[in-house]
Amino acid sequence: MRKRAVPVDGAEAVEASNPAASLTRGLEILRSFSADDTTLGNQELIERTGLPKATVSRLTATLVALGYLHYDTQLGRYSIGPATVSLGYSALSSSAVVHMAQPLMQELADRSGVATALGTRDGLEMVYLANCRSQSPVSLRLNVGSRLPIWRTAMGLAYIAEMHPDIRDGVLAQMVAHEPDQEHNIRTAIDEAIESRESLGFIATFGKWYSYINAVGVAFRPTDGSPLVAITCGGIIDIIPKDVCLSRIGPDLVAMVEQLRSNLNGKPRVPLTTP
Repeated sequence: MRKRAVPVDGAEAVEASNPAASLTRGLEILRSFSADDTTLGNQELIERTGLPKATVSRLTATLVALGYLHYDTQLGRYSIGPATVSLGYSALSSSAVVHMAQPLMQELADRSGVATALGTRDGLEMVYLANCRSQSPVSLRLNVGSRLPIWRTAMGLAYIAEMHPDIRDGVLAQMVAHEPDQEHNIRTAIDEAIESRESLGFIATFGKWYSYINAVGVAFRPTDGSPLVAITCGGIIDIIPKDVCLSRIGPDLVAMVEQLRSNLNGKPRVPLTTP
């Protein structure tokens, strides 16, 4: 059973002082659902949110009435409702970054044989906003809405390495507080990611999240004021061993991000790779 790593930044303080605490708690219930969850029951929602049973029951009834949740009376379980789906797709369809990145991501996935993904930070996790797969029969099967840990993945490390130092320090403190026994590993991973970003232009992880997966990541800061995002390429080590990640996949991803930046700025297309 998946449990949320942490609540939204500052959620506890908001709930204690904000008169709109019910809204905050209702959103936490919606945030409890991951891409891997078809349905959730009351007990699972209680465990994931830490809210009292009576509060969960009251808020889920409201969310069902508004269409943000669907309740299966036979199973006694909840699923994401059409109003929530509509909000999510509206956000993605209106994002110029997602819209313009996907063709480039698909091209890179087809050429390299790996999966590409674009995501951003949500608390102490990264969440997929877009993903593309190659025609390879062996590919990562993560989807839009999938969540990944920050410091164990190329997407998360690329993202945090690109953050402004003062903001990054705050997120680092939260990660250490959440996993105090991993403080040394967390700090080491982030320090290495910052160094890799400066020296290579991308972040690479080799079996850090799962032992059989390698990945590279590059963060991208849109000039239109959109939130910072990270784009990654990942696959099993048999398809992209370490030397291929460093010599080909990483540089290709950097070139793809530069092309995305050019496209968003209305500049002519340039080749993603050199002949």
